[in-house]
Amino acid sequence: MLVGLPPVVDERTRIVILGSFPGEASLAAKQYYAHPRNQFWRLMSAVIGEPLADTDYDGRLARLLAHQIGLWDTVAACKREGSLDAAIRQAQANELSVLERHCPHLVRVCFNGKTSGKSEQRFRTAGFDTLVLPSSSPANAQMSFDDKLTIWKKIGNPASG
Repeated sequence: MLVGLPPVVDERTRIVILGSFPGEASLAAKQYYAHPRNQFWRLMSAVIGEPLADTDYDGRLARLLAHQIGLWDTVAACKREGSLDAAIRQAQANELSVLERHCPHLVRVCFNGKTSGKSEQRFRTAGFDTLVLPSSSPANAQMSFDDKLTIWKKIGNPASG
């Protein structure tokens, strides 16, 4: 079984972005969205108005947390060959209670792609605002960066209200 990454959240987190499960590059680097062609950091730079792509990983996480945005995945552990979501087998879900316990101000849960978006109803039923985003993965090549960004901007910036 492959084991995912820990959540990047704190007690100020108001929005969390959930991916499905880290790809091979991310697991090897122990960093969310480590694949150089993944558009996550570029999209988030535009969403929060800061140059995250030009910042080291710890700095990127610090800037997201400063904007009250956290990261995690819907899958805690699984079997998978390669990095594609379609190859995920025997998925074990991350526990919603972890977010509820560590993020008392959490109001919105966003899902990076359709695979993580399969958990959307569970979070909506728990009382959170939810938003399923187009995947930032390089495997999602049918949408342009600008089309993705139009939807990603709906995440909002909780630091501004």
